[in-house]
Order: sequence, then C-alpha cells, then structure tokens
Amino acid sequence: MAYSKLGRNSSARKALLRDLVTDLILNERIETTEAKAKELRSITDKLITLGKRGDLHARRQAAEFVRTNRSYTENEGEEATHHKNVDAVKKLFEDIAPRYQERNGGYTRILKLGPRRGDGAPMVFIELVK
Repeated sequence: MAYSKLGRNSSARKALLRDLVTDLILNERIETTEAKAKELRSITDKLITLGKRGDLHARRQAAEFVRTNRSYTENEGEEATHHKNVDAVKKLFEDIAPRYQERNGGYTRILKLGPRRGDGAPMVFIELVK
C-alpha cells in the first residue's frame, strides 16, 4: 500500500488525517500543505462514496473514522453551556453525499497557493467540488 508518511508515526498520522477529513467535511474548503492534501483526497473520496451508499453500515463505518465535533462556550460561572453541536457524519450523509449521486469520483479539488512563508512548504486549498 503506497501512502505518504507525513513525518509522523502511524497513530499521529491517523489522528491528523481524521482531523483534516472532519474539517474538510464541515467547512468544505481548508488550507493545508500539498502532501497532506494529496493523502486527504483519497480518504475523503472513500468517505463520500460511503455517504452515497447511505445504509446503516456505511454510516457506522464513516462514524468510526470521522471525529465528533462539539464546541462549548463557557459562562461566567463554573458550568459550560452547550453552544453548538456540529455532526460531520450527519452533514456527510445528508448534505454532501446527495450532491454527488451522479458523479463517479473526483469529489475534491486541489488549488495551489504557493510556498508557506516560514518554511517554504507548498500550500494548497483542498475543497469539495460544487
């Protein structure tokens, strides 16, 4: 199996890709390095294909990989109130997958931005095709 190691061990690489996939599903466009985007593309395409299938098993397979996103805002007191609960799996299956029912792949697009200022790494936007 050919894949890029991204300078990380396997658990850190999996965590990185899980976070990037979740952000891409929720925001539909993220900025990252070219190497990460190329790895992210194949994983995202597989998850959208699961979303197109739409059955319970596919939903559980997607939920196994995609992170649950919850954000909380804190009050002045000790307790934190639930502000926003964004579910990436729900968005994947209800919003994103129906868009691509007639498409047989190629759900993402990579747009090059140029080198990053600090270290010169090639930066790109990866986005879902409209």
